[in-house]
Amino acid sequence: MPRHHLSVPPEAPGTPLRTRRLVVLDVDSTLITAEVIELIADRAGSRAEVAAITERAMRGDIDFAESLHERVATLAGLPVGVLDDVLREVELTPGARELVAELLRRGWPVGLVSGGFAEIVEPLAASLGITLTRANRLEVAGGVLTGRVHGPVIDRAAKAAALRDYARDAGIDLADTIAIGDGANDLAMLAAAGFSVAFNAKPLVRDAADVALDGRLDAVLAYLHD
Repeated sequence: MPRHHLSVPPEAPGTPLRTRRLVVLDVDSTLITAEVIELIADRAGSRAEVAAITERAMRGDIDFAESLHERVATLAGLPVGVLDDVLREVELTPGARELVAELLRRGWPVGLVSGGFAEIVEPLAASLGITLTRANRLEVAGGVLTGRVHGPVIDRAAKAAALRDYARDAGIDLADTIAIGDGANDLAMLAAAGFSVAFNAKPLVRDAADVALDGRLDAVLAYLHD
């Protein structure tokens, strides 16, 4: 069951904001509308296979790390240049730009943590003014994707660790953190945060979060008050 049962009231107009908070967002299907690995898989002819594995992972039916390795393996041999094409294809979720702009206006740090790929997440974050990012990195050899990831997988434990690291580095108590995500890989991060938002989320994530929202991402702002 949600921990607060929507007990956090919307912000009243003109309410002064005194508490500095940290907001950490998932990327694929949260900050952006698509799953990046599916966009890449389009170029490899494996989108249907990859989408089916992604769906099982987001429902929590299979281990995320296992699912990531299976999906990335289908990308072997693609030229690394396809990542630039995919970046141009990525669309922000409605309200995402407005949400981030308002959080930064308040002076609140914003972090991204993704089971997707740094090659997409980092330039996307930079375009929004976000400096805190953590994501998987695709292995490249000879200008092509090898079908493997480089370094540790960003799984649900790594996402929670990122939130804690961001909060520590910013000098913000965990009670003053907000996490936003949609899939099973976000559950530990949502549990670690002081307030959790399931956005366009799977049922098990909606049930675990403090509030569940659909539609525009900046609807979260109604709950982010002092």
